[in-house]
Amino acid sequence: MTTGKNLNPTVHAIGQTSRNDFAALLTGEHEASPIDSLEVFEHIRHLNDPEHPLTLEQLKVVQVDHVKVDNEAGTIDIQFTPTIPHCSMATLIGLCIRVKLIRSIPARFKTRVTIFPGSHSNEESINKQLNDKERVAAALENPHLLKVVNKSIVDTEHIDLGDISFHDI
Repeated sequence: MTTGKNLNPTVHAIGQTSRNDFAALLTGEHEASPIDSLEVFEHIRHLNDPEHPLTLEQLKVVQVDHVKVDNEAGTIDIQFTPTIPHCSMATLIGLCIRVKLIRSIPARFKTRVTIFPGSHSNEESINKQLNDKERVAAALENPHLLKVVNKSIVDTEHIDLGDISFHDI
């Protein structure tokens, strides 16, 4: 006659998590894993240019050498190079980079997106716009602009595995 009870259960070893480890996981106070310039670059290299059917990497708008990460200070600095000195899309490109990083990088990092020095005629003005939280927030409240930014970012999660990318799998 079956009683529905497991009279001889298998006993498994339990983990060695302490109360402090568990509390740190709940409060987010555990040690954060560092990130590097290449990891940040991987997030932005496949962004689509707003005017061309090419990526920002293909146009050399973004380069891994222009991405600086300081894990201790919690900062990321990215410089991008518009394709021409009077590029009318420079602010939009910078906004796309900023939004992609907001969506991809841990919030503990303060991100600064700027134009590579000397590569645009309105460099100072654009840098000011791109690094002003209120201006960025206001820009993203515009439904048309948000649609353009999202279009640039869509399908940009590539994982390169040598000759095979995530989209090939």
